[in-house]
Amino acid sequence: MDIETRIQLIKRNTLEIVTENDLRQLLETCTRPRGYIGFEPSGIFHIGWFVWAYKFRDLIEAGVDMTLFAATWHAWINDKLGGDMELIKAAAEHVVKVLELIGIDRARFRVVYADEIVDDAEYWAKVLRIAKSVTLSRIKRALTIMGRRADEAEMDFSKLIYPAMQVADIFYMGIDIALGGMDQRKAHMLARDVAEKLGYRKPVAVHTPLIPSLKGVGRMDMRGEIDDVLAEVKMSKSKPESAIFVVDSDEDIKRKIRAAYCPPRETEMNPVIAIARYIVFPALGRLYVDRKPEHGGPIEFYSWEELEATYREGKLHPLDLKNAVAEALIRIIRPIREALLADESTRRVLEAVSRSITR
Repeated sequence: MDIETRIQLIKRNTLEIVTENDLRQLLETCTRPRGYIGFEPSGIFHIGWFVWAYKFRDLIEAGVDMTLFAATWHAWINDKLGGDMELIKAAAEHVVKVLELIGIDRARFRVVYADEIVDDAEYWAKVLRIAKSVTLSRIKRALTIMGRRADEAEMDFSKLIYPAMQVADIFYMGIDIALGGMDQRKAHMLARDVAEKLGYRKPVAVHTPLIPSLKGVGRMDMRGEIDDVLAEVKMSKSKPESAIFVVDSDEDIKRKIRAAYCPPRETEMNPVIAIARYIVFPALGRLYVDRKPEHGGPIEFYSWEELEATYREGKLHPLDLKNAVAEALIRIIRPIREALLADESTRRVLEAVSRSITR
């Protein structure tokens, strides 16, 4: 695969690459660059994570040596799953299973747990070097990467360590390409800034979009930095009705999509449109809408651009779009759900995770 093809594969369905010139130079000078995505094992895999999972697969196909980093200690600091480290570790395992179930060969990526690196004094030395190179206000501004506000650090000092740890993860593992949703932008920009100060390799940042909450953005103030705004309105594991999970039944999927925010003609911040664009088309390559004859009859879309134009023109009713997206999601999720729940140990873990979140 030539460099241009690799770049286009990495770029598709992303919001930004910081920077594309750095990516090009990296691919020209490094035969097998190292990439990673870090995730907090904090709940059950929801469809918003499909976006980064598909990009994780793209990066593998583009010849990047990818690592899936289970940020167990980070989840503990962030008070996830009641601080039960064993449950946090177990929750991480089902993420690996989901990646396999969407077609990513386990032999083609590495899985690293935070537990494996925190015992090394050099890791904590990097955390301290990073902490000494940035201001307290910069660290507080970066707390949005963990879904926290700056003032929450006043109640728990450990929260302030989190951004420095995330940056240290990148340097400790020798990462060339950091993958994440737009909610992780502040951490990646911090890593790039710190790299210049400390003489570390500056990582290329690949940022994917965030699927908006099914509940919509409401009357939220949309001013502010784009990564902060998007982080506030994304699907959330802690708000079950805002997201669709890989263990949701067919009926739950239909119900949640039917109730989703989906204004006529509007495609910006429309969760149903976003699901079609970033999940259905990459997974199935098309969207079939089974309309009644009096509503125009069945129609099939083979590209996001075609769907967007039709919806903006008012030629596709929101209910018809919702029904089509729900059926497409069922096709994608059902085999994953059945495989996960067929494994008794995985089922027990998912039940325990679900109980911990709802307590």
